[in-house]
Amino acid sequence: MKISIIFLYFITSITHAFSCHNPQVIKQMPIQFNKERIALTQQYQLTHYGIDSKSIEIEPKIIVLHWTSIEKFKDTFRTFNQPSLPKDSIRRNDLPGDLNVSSHFVVDRDGTIYQLMPETWMARHVIGLNHYAIGIENIGGIDSKDDLTNAQVRANAFLVCYLKNKYPKIKHIIGHNDYLNFKNTSLWLEKDPNYQTDKFDPGPTFVKKVKKLIRT
Repeated sequence: MKISIIFLYFITSITHAFSCHNPQVIKQMPIQFNKERIALTQQYQLTHYGIDSKSIEIEPKIIVLHWTSIEKFKDTFRTFNQPSLPKDSIRRNDLPGDLNVSSHFVVDRDGTIYQLMPETWMARHVIGLNHYAIGIENIGGIDSKDDLTNAQVRANAFLVCYLKNKYPKIKHIIGHNDYLNFKNTSLWLEKDPNYQTDKFDPGPTFVKKVKKLIRT
């Protein structure tokens, strides 16, 4: 009986073992990226980064993990989909300009991965680093509760492996709460010294769990 239990545990462990080489489905759910959003992105990178260019392409060197503070994927998608911030949005108190927030990927509670926009186009998801950063949002964190799931940990680990393999210049995997640590580095381009906010996502342990999986 004891041998059977050990064998069952071994099989279960193998079944659930993580590997960067095991592909996962990435569902394409593109948000609106029309002429308005492109123009707003161009204006944002000029105002905040001093980049005067028609191109909105980024140079991926860092991955930033977030939580949405929104309960469902459909509501998150609706929030990101509009090119500009709603005129009556309370977020305008913290977010200068009209460009709406967005993210390259969103991971649902069950680990389903959605890609919302091309990885090399600029998304507005982290102050100072958007020109170099790919954003991964995770559904959860309502009222700042540390509630992201193991399925999300595994999906994020897969995405990190996938993106690092695709873009070898990516050297940093951070939580949104760590972004100010890069303020005095070459990756920080923000020109407004007063534009910063305190962030707590994606919780105290999520990034560590993701990195631990990648190392195994």
